[in-house]
Amino acid sequence: EISSLTENDILVLRLDLTDRSSHEAATNSVLKHFGKIDVLVNNGGRSQRSLFVDTNLDVYSAIIELNYLGTISLTKYVLNHMIQRKKGKIVTVSSVMGIMGAPLATGYCASKHALQGFFNSLRTELTDYPEISVIQICPGPVQSQIIQNVFTENLAKSIENSGDQSHKMPTDRCARLTLVSVANDVKEAWISDHPYLAVCYLWQYAPTWAWWLMNRMGKRRIQNFKSGIDADASYSR
Repeated sequence: EISSLTENDILVLRLDLTDRSSHEAATNSVLKHFGKIDVLVNNGGRSQRSLFVDTNLDVYSAIIELNYLGTISLTKYVLNHMIQRKKGKIVTVSSVMGIMGAPLATGYCASKHALQGFFNSLRTELTDYPEISVIQICPGPVQSQIIQNVFTENLAKSIENSGDQSHKMPTDRCARLTLVSVANDVKEAWISDHPYLAVCYLWQYAPTWAWWLMNRMGKRRIQNFKSGIDADASYSR
């Protein structure tokens, strides 16, 4: 199918979520070009692979600065415009880790829980604007480069082995399900294969069982991590 888009329909801006002083100007650049913002998709962030006892606290500060504060900073400027129009969609890519807890990702889970709490609360502040949707997307493991860029024990260290990703959800399926969720104004979408999806339901409706199961699964996850095996594979094989 031939696209009807022209060069004027596309604008690419470099953006640093940690440079919060640049977010207002970036928003204004988009508004100057297009005249409006219909949808904001918050999809920036980094994951983590390290045990809390081994991890420097400045790693946690960096995770919160990027995943949480950077996201709500950009949201603030775009939301001001949407409130003026009384219309728009704010879509935030959270994670199943925003619903459950998991070893090796204490800081990442904390940042995603923060996003869940923030946007669930923000939605309640926008009841006078029924055409502004607040949508949270919670993917499980998806084929991407997120593992290559995870935070580790210290800010200078990168992960050595990103592992096999064939067991994870294909990227195009995750993107399609995200678009379906956004088009239908789903407030919270869990986009995951089992067993992660099943654990989400356990965590939501039977947390005592979820804690028991996560302790068992988490032990294997940590063992795999220490052996240099992809930690996610311990839940999928």
